[in-house]
Amino acid sequence: MLFLVLGCLVVATDGFTYSLNHKPSLVGRQVKSIEGDPLEDELQGNYCESRYLPSRRKTCTVEVGPVKIGSDHKIACQTMGTTDTRDVEASVAQILKCVENGAELVRLTVQGTAEAKAAAKIRQMLDEGNHNVPLVADIHFQPKAAMLVADAFEKIRVNPGNFADGRKTFEEIDYDSPEEFEAERAYIEEIFTPLVLKCKELNRAMRIGTNHGSLSARIMSFYGDSPLGMVESAIEFANICRKHDYHNFVFSMKASNPVVMVSAYRLLAAKMYQLNWNYPLHLGVTEAGEGEDGRMKSAIGIGALLADGLGDTIRVSLTEDPEFELEPCRTLAALGTEAYSDEAREKAKKVPKFDDTKTRPIASIIKRQVQLASFVNDGEKISALHRDGSVISALRASDLNDEQALYRALGCATAVGMPFRDIATSDSIYLVPGTATSLDAKQIRTLDRLAQAGLGIIVPQSDAAALTNDKKIKSSHVFTTVNIQNYLDAPSKQKIVVIQGDESDDQIQTFLEHNEQIPCVFIDIDISQLSRLHASRRFVHLAKEASFPIIHKLTYNTETAKTPGINLLRKDLFILKLGMDGGSLLVDALGDGVLVDAPFDIDFLRSASFGLLQGSRMRNVKTEFVSCPSCGRTLFDLQEVTQMISERTGHLPGVTIAIMGCIVNGPGEMADADFGYVGGAPGKVDLYVGKEVVKRGIPNEIACDALVDLIKEYDRWTDPPADDDDQSAAQGEDGKQVSQNNAVVA
Repeated sequence: MLFLVLGCLVVATDGFTYSLNHKPSLVGRQVKSIEGDPLEDELQGNYCESRYLPSRRKTCTVEVGPVKIGSDHKIACQTMGTTDTRDVEASVAQILKCVENGAELVRLTVQGTAEAKAAAKIRQMLDEGNHNVPLVADIHFQPKAAMLVADAFEKIRVNPGNFADGRKTFEEIDYDSPEEFEAERAYIEEIFTPLVLKCKELNRAMRIGTNHGSLSARIMSFYGDSPLGMVESAIEFANICRKHDYHNFVFSMKASNPVVMVSAYRLLAAKMYQLNWNYPLHLGVTEAGEGEDGRMKSAIGIGALLADGLGDTIRVSLTEDPEFELEPCRTLAALGTEAYSDEAREKAKKVPKFDDTKTRPIASIIKRQVQLASFVNDGEKISALHRDGSVISALRASDLNDEQALYRALGCATAVGMPFRDIATSDSIYLVPGTATSLDAKQIRTLDRLAQAGLGIIVPQSDAAALTNDKKIKSSHVFTTVNIQNYLDAPSKQKIVVIQGDESDDQIQTFLEHNEQIPCVFIDIDISQLSRLHASRRFVHLAKEASFPIIHKLTYNTETAKTPGINLLRKDLFILKLGMDGGSLLVDALGDGVLVDAPFDIDFLRSASFGLLQGSRMRNVKTEFVSCPSCGRTLFDLQEVTQMISERTGHLPGVTIAIMGCIVNGPGEMADADFGYVGGAPGKVDLYVGKEVVKRGIPNEIACDALVDLIKEYDRWTDPPADDDDQSAAQGEDGKQVSQNNAVVA
């Protein structure tokens, strides 16, 4: 089971416990509490307007120049520039390019007085051109720079983890008493109050932006490296604002881990309900990376919150030019608005009422214990699913025409033309209705070879005989899908029950009492009638004691696969929709895999499905990159370096590499990474293991080689897999095919 224990996210599985961010020192640590109240009782299960009817959380309005942020206004989209702020003309040009692409606010880094002075010139140059886009100053360590730039920019972002740490020491501190903790709070108030008063006087806005990677040593001492620590850090700064009757601010709770990020925002929202506060939320997954992976992680974290009505402004942090962040940002904002529309509310109302405050609490994530489906292949028991999360691919008859192309699309490795499972192979395949009955002998042979390779074959019950009659495919390899009533009429361990969401509590309860260790359950919601999110939450809640895996069947047609306002089928935008639909469930551990059926090619859907599982912190099939989106502080070309490191190290599942242009947020920025590649000085890179720097001042030209050597030194390196043409040699001594990770699979 997965719990948030003492403010630290940890996992308990089969009798052992480990931290989600792999920091065992925090597990079981006694985290001191200033307030002393049990967290869950204190929050009383309330983090959004309603758990059962999608509604936007009610907030006050924060004014950022001409832009208004809050629940009475549309979700605002923003980005961050990457130019050197001291280069006024380049900064202005990039700001205008961002505005052309839909930016409503643009943030720039202001790391010192020189940048603050340049900021005034940037604002002046924009005003002279009648460009009134609000500008946001990103402040770390520099209260003096914040005071200067408040004269020019409409909004100031402060990081509670380092605003008062002008020394940049990042030292660890252990407070032995609440008195010591409070004494430092007085120092923070002394440093922060002048900025609060100035922002109030000038009607400037502020973002109190906590970052999981840069919690102060003081907060860490009491709360650990945790979502709760993030919340308490922000509340502390907000109390100073409120003390001076200043309320023109928003909150953010950013982390590179979407699960931590979602937990932190929910805890903050719950805390605000408890305090009767209504400040807006700025959403973002920090250091999400680039391309498909960056968009997927952002959609999981941001989308899960938007689905519950949380969020008033968005930034999608990608390791790409800033203008490319804005279309994903607009798309998520549109999907969020759609999630609590009148139509969405009507669909949620049709879901029978349920109360999941105990099975889906705010302060913990509870994962059901499951038993995996399997079948017997030549005397060997083969799992049709995966313990860390399963990917099932939907097939049609036409997909079986080109045997070798299908093997590649399913992620199979091959030896002398025969398929076998590799690290990112689909676990099972699902033949859509009518497919099995239309297959010829060659296509059935292809299916049989996939079954022999260890993939489960799933078909509707009415189609099963077409595969198993005359022993075309062993019946033990074939699983059939049925509805609840058909299962109850004839229970079988080969039957997969399909939940459609409109079943009564009595029907579900009867099924749960007679499930006979079925292979798994498909949750397949008709989204034209019901809310997928709420119907799925209801079933998982009711099945809390059951041991069968739950697979979310996410089905899209040529219309529902599109995103709002875009009348095109686009993979990059579908990733955002899939991330929100699937991530809003998996981020709460409400499922054990996905079957995505959409009008795109099999290879893309398989890759996207694995990306969804990895982004939801379930199953790793490739290297995880925590890559910052670049800004004026960056000490090397982040896009170029990220691509280079990805090409060299992208084949290391289970390894997380942080790529940071600077160390402004402190070594905690590596909180979710095994290795760090960080700009230390112009032309120089520092390498980290966890939060500890182990090599300093490496020239850029050889830094990537040094990173590879470091990974090898810590025994985390494996050679890249051979091409398919070389797989004919990949045979075990007993003749069984062996994958690149040396697992005998067939």
